[in-house]
Amino acid sequence: MKRYANVIWNGSLTKGSGTLLETQSQALRDLPLSFKARFEDESGRAGTNPEELIAAAHASCIAMQLAHLLAENGTPAESLESKAEIDLQPAEGGGFQIRGSAITMVGKVAGLDEDQFKEIAAKAKEICPVSKALGAIDVTLDARFS
Repeated sequence: MKRYANVIWNGSLTKGSGTLLETQSQALRDLPLSFKARFEDESGRAGTNPEELIAAAHASCIAMQLAHLLAENGTPAESLESKAEIDLQPAEGGGFQIRGSAITMVGKVAGLDEDQFKEIAAKAKEICPVSKALGAIDVTLDARFS
């Protein structure tokens, strides 16, 4: 199984701009990319950026993995809300480095106590394919009931 996204970039890093043309599903398309969107505009209104897309992938992967584990446990989730926050910092020697992904998972699950939920969520964090791909960074999880 393979998935793709197409991006075009024109110009230098700080003065150039780009567009996330499309993803295979067409769910993301024609999204602006720029230095400002990545490093200067904390509001997120100037366009998307790689870190935001990694956050979306990580949050959705862990939620899906947890939903599967909970169903296998006989305690399917009524709802799961997952948020990933990617930590991008200046790197030694120049440039930038992703240092971590902090996941917040809030669930509504009947038939479990909160400690059991945290245990299953921790397993989901470990086996989620995106977590594995992010193995070079610190991945944290704050799991709790809503």
